Amino acid sequence: MARNRLKLNEDKTQVIWLGTCQQLDKFVVQTLELQNAMVPFSYVVNDLGVLLDSEFTMANQIAELSRSCFFHLRRLRSIKQSLTPDANKTLVHAFVSNRLDCCKSLLAGVSNQLLQRLQVVQNAAARLVTGAKRSEHMSPILRDLHWLPVRQRIVFKTAVLVYKCQHGMAPEYLQVYYQPTSTVACRRLRSADSGRLAIPRIRTSYGDRSFAVQGPRSWNSLPAELRTSGWTCSDAN
Repeated sequence: MARNRLKLNEDKTQVIWLGTCQQLDKFVVQTLELQNAMVPFSYVVNDLGVLLDSEFTMANQIAELSRSCFFHLRRLRSIKQSLTPDANKTLVHAFVSNRLDCCKSLLAGVSNQLLQRLQVVQNAAARLVTGAKRSEHMSPILRDLHWLPVRQRIVFKTAVLVYKCQHGMAPEYLQVYYQPTSTVACRRLRSADSGRLAIPRIRTSYGDRSFAVQGPRSWNSLPAELRTSGWTCSDAN
């Protein structure tokens, strides 16, 4: 008895090549031919709400995120006079801050130029909450709000993932990248007692942004007393 074959929905299926610009130039195949469907390769695909491009720059995701946040900021600004300060801050968190935090670990290693676009969004959100002027310096304002800047938020999230790897609370496919220098060095290093992790050598720019590299790099950037202290994951949430 023949089994029923599942028919692929071509309108909802996306296929993408991932690689460097030089690697992508070598591909001549533009369409994936399946038994019951023809799916063209795309430069940008939507994966669970995240826009991934072929070179994994995250430029499209950041552009879309920036547009979405500014759209909500404009709407909130139009009704600000009708809201209490607490209600205004709550709505900014719900419609802007939560969007900036969603999947932010994927932005580890992204260029400063792209992250600056998200920092502009966060600065605009802070001004809406505090009523600060555009000419005011934002670092003290973000500090008073207890908001980490965008790049530091990404480092924080990545470091929390490393902490979970250290204590067996992360998926196994992430735990394999937790390698203290004391376990991989052929000789005893001074960094072995400092809680530092080994960073593998990567030849490609998008490979440099993988968790295998960005995880240890973010962890090693923390102060030594924090890497070796007994802080708990509840402190990081």
